[in-house]
Amino acid sequence: MSTMTACRVGSVEIGAAGGGGAGGGPVIIAGPCVLESLELGRQIGQEVLGHCRRLGLRYIFKASYDKANRSSIRSPRGPGLEQGVAWLGQLRAELGVPVTTDIHAPEQAAPVAEVVDLLQIPAFLCRQTDLLLAAGQAAAAKGRAVNVKKGQFMSPGEMRGAVKKLAEAGTGNVMLTERGTFFGYGRLVNDFIGLGDLMDLGVPVCFDCTHSTQTPGTGEQTGGRPDRAPLLAKAAIAAGVQALFIECHPDPSKALSDGSTMLPLASIGGLLEKVAGIAKAIS
Repeated sequence: MSTMTACRVGSVEIGAAGGGGAGGGPVIIAGPCVLESLELGRQIGQEVLGHCRRLGLRYIFKASYDKANRSSIRSPRGPGLEQGVAWLGQLRAELGVPVTTDIHAPEQAAPVAEVVDLLQIPAFLCRQTDLLLAAGQAAAAKGRAVNVKKGQFMSPGEMRGAVKKLAEAGTGNVMLTERGTFFGYGRLVNDFIGLGDLMDLGVPVCFDCTHSTQTPGTGEQTGGRPDRAPLLAKAAIAAGVQALFIECHPDPSKALSDGSTMLPLASIGGLLEKVAGIAKAIS
């Protein structure tokens, strides 16, 4: 196994000795798919943070200001860059935790890095050189980190290319996220041998347990099996990932984006209790 270089996201160190660094165990990256409102972000962030504090887990708040890759042109996209980044900055200050969001174009990297601790590269864009270089340069300039989601069409080994591009842009403060691999039409699968191979690349690995349940290409809105997300989350923690990515909402049926895969906010406490227990058992 390769020596791992930890990823520092604000005050949170991912991939250090003891699981996730100070506090031990995996880091939890969680929030709504899209930042529907400041109030909703605050509600979700406060509840997840409370569970994480109770269980001794570190927390990074996640929400998107723009969902640029939707199945339909009519799908809601979010508040946009200016308003969304302002809300993320306010939530960062109120909750006292790092925040993360995805960027979709090179010109978004610098303004987002002014506020956001962890720049996320969407899975479908993980090979886009200009986007990776812009993210790496912005992260290096502002002391931020970059999280690259593994494309559904990529092998674990191919993700070395993204890590190398970011290094050439000036940053080694990087993590990778597994979110499932295409299996024919309308199905993603999680290859846990491949997850081990991804963890051997020398950077921390996050597991996205909610997007991994997607059933893509099923109409104007992507379908999903969120009932299986807790199973995947527990298996990934047992496999030794350094972070867990969970999208959640008070009422997924009313969510503006990815309602078919998000977990109900009320279920997060019970899931995190199991996650913390598994992490402790294998430490």
